[in-house]
Amino acid sequence: MKFAIITVSTSRYETYGSVSEPRLADDISGTVMIDLISGSGFDVKTYLLLPDNETLIAGHVRELTGVDIGAEIGTDIDAIVISGGTGLAPEDVTLEALEPLFDKTIPGFGELFRLKSLEDVGTAAMLSRASAGIVGRCVVFCLPGSPAAVELALKELIIPEAPHIIKHI
Repeated sequence: MKFAIITVSTSRYETYGSVSEPRLADDISGTVMIDLISGSGFDVKTYLLLPDNETLIAGHVRELTGVDIGAEIGTDIDAIVISGGTGLAPEDVTLEALEPLFDKTIPGFGELFRLKSLEDVGTAAMLSRASAGIVGRCVVFCLPGSPAAVELALKELIIPEAPHIIKHI
């Protein structure tokens, strides 16, 4: 499986700009994503750092998934994991950018993420808007930006189930 990793953070983007790897932007969540995915035997083909901007987020996901050239053609990316921009603040627009692109949603992902988060963060888990869906022939996971949330989602949900999802797509 081939993954793309995106961190959405305006403050980090304003400080570091567009970088090719998370360590160049002091991006702990990005580093956790790459380490866990690579450590599981999957390939990380792309890392992006983006600001909280609906147009940019949607545009990069459309490009990575190949939906602009036709889902039957696609790209070599099987899964995209995005951290950040899923909160309740006005600037959190990751889901607003991506949910319109979803051909199918995977509601169980967000439900299970919140259930598993309940153990760690208590009732604050209800504030998470973690989400997942299919864009073309690619699965897209939207996670909170915290390293703990990224680790939980990848270890307990995404890495074990992503190959099964891709098989069905």
